[in-house]
Amino acid sequence: MSHASEYGRQPLVLLVEDDPQDALIVEELLEDSGLAVRLEWARSVDEARRALVRLRPQCVLLDLGLPDAYEFSALSAVIEEAGDAAVVVLTGLAEEQAGLAAVSAGAQDYLVKGRVEAEWLGRTLRYAMQRKQAEQAAVALHAERMRAKENERLERGLLPTPLLQSMPIEVASRYRPSRGSATLGGDFFDVVESDDKAVHAVIGDVCGHGPDEAALGVCLRIAWRALVLSGVTGAALLRRLERILEAERAGTDIFVTMTTLVLEPDQRTVRIWRAGHPGMLLHDGDTVSLAEPVHSLALGLPVEADWHQDVLELPKGGGLTLYTDGLFERRLPGAPPRWLGEEALLDLAQRHAHLDGEGFLDALIADVEEVTAPDAPADDLAVVHLRWRERA
Repeated sequence: MSHASEYGRQPLVLLVEDDPQDALIVEELLEDSGLAVRLEWARSVDEARRALVRLRPQCVLLDLGLPDAYEFSALSAVIEEAGDAAVVVLTGLAEEQAGLAAVSAGAQDYLVKGRVEAEWLGRTLRYAMQRKQAEQAAVALHAERMRAKENERLERGLLPTPLLQSMPIEVASRYRPSRGSATLGGDFFDVVESDDKAVHAVIGDVCGHGPDEAALGVCLRIAWRALVLSGVTGAALLRRLERILEAERAGTDIFVTMTTLVLEPDQRTVRIWRAGHPGMLLHDGDTVSLAEPVHSLALGLPVEADWHQDVLELPKGGGLTLYTDGLFERRLPGAPPRWLGEEALLDLAQRHAHLDGEGFLDALIADVEEVTAPDAPADDLAVVHLRWRERA
């Protein structure tokens, strides 16, 4: 291994010191310390700021007595630009209390000029860099735990427990975050039974993915449930949800696709309103087909929409599978780029039409993930399966 490659891996220490003699002493002490580092020198706070941006050192050795600094202004400026770098301050013999205060203000350690020996200098810088890494790891772990808790709360809001009373309907559902980032998106669904024994279902997709979109999805899902339980359905329901969307979204470019439907108590009739959302799978015994009810525009577009009702007749014991576009808008392996699409999704679904709802969803998602490119980005997906139990 060449000396140059070894040198390239050595930590970079930025010395911020206006006194050339003190800078020379630090350089000599580092050479005798046994700590292999590269040393750069900045003579002022302003020069240090530029060097921090340009060099991104692993450690900063900062003199608190710079002529262009007042009290702890140098430390504040360096910490603001230091990023991942550890900061060790240098104080005069009569300023040891300032060193302690600097540690309280964010420095990893301090050294007193005139009392520094080579071995002690090397050990202090090494420990400071290790301490900084430990602090960053602890912060990252805490942030990850907070994100996980927030995702749990959002996921509970996006994917609620169906609110059913007496109707003999089976509900199965699955959700997958987007591949790679594992972040929640705005996919949501809900199923409730109203007092007239009708079963209402919704599936929706807020464009984009992230905590803001997930929170908006939770808002719309809760609003949908409240409106349905208060007797609002169909186009009137979608108009009110669009008003809520326009009031709650972060920008006018945010839109939502949605399908809302009512399964009537006769267990055969389904009334459907579709706002820019994908189709659905229709189950009839051991067969499955693709249903494409009439649809109109998504919610939130700058065009006035008029959502029309469509009616679908279910076979005895029949069911529906609703899904978001993350289930089928996936790239297939190879070149040129090709996409799975709903027709290919139907081919996969037909293999598992004989399974119950839980088994069907697991098998279908497994097949989708198997045939699509494993390294390609994949949007989050939500799938909900509804099926009437066979009547005696």
